[in-house]
Amino acid sequence: MKYEFDIKSSNTIIYCKKWKETVDFYKSILKLDITVEKNWFVEFQLAQNSTLSIADEKKSSIKSARGRGITMALEVEDAIEVWECFKNRDANICEPLKIHPWGAYVFYLKDPEGNRIEIWSKK
Repeated sequence: MKYEFDIKSSNTIIYCKKWKETVDFYKSILKLDITVEKNWFVEFQLAQNSTLSIADEKKSSIKSARGRGITMALEVEDAIEVWECFKNRDANICEPLKIHPWGAYVFYLKDPEGNRIEIWSKK
């Protein structure tokens, strides 16, 4: 199906009650590069045209979903290597690395706001 518009980039914004802790998680645990930093809003680079923003709900009209109904799936080159790296950090890994039924290595983290992050790679 051809869209009637071309998407040039994407950004997901997560509104947080635990804003400082969540920003620190993405900066210190996931070690994502910051592209924009304000006193209530931080944008991280995920991939070439994909970013993730963390916004303080206290300074926004949108409130936190508190991690309900959200999974951010991130494909990496080698999930086993990333899992080994995150085991040595306080990364809040939810379950051990496993082989997913659709044939990929996968594990899950939770950020301080409760958002589920799936890290996976092809088997």
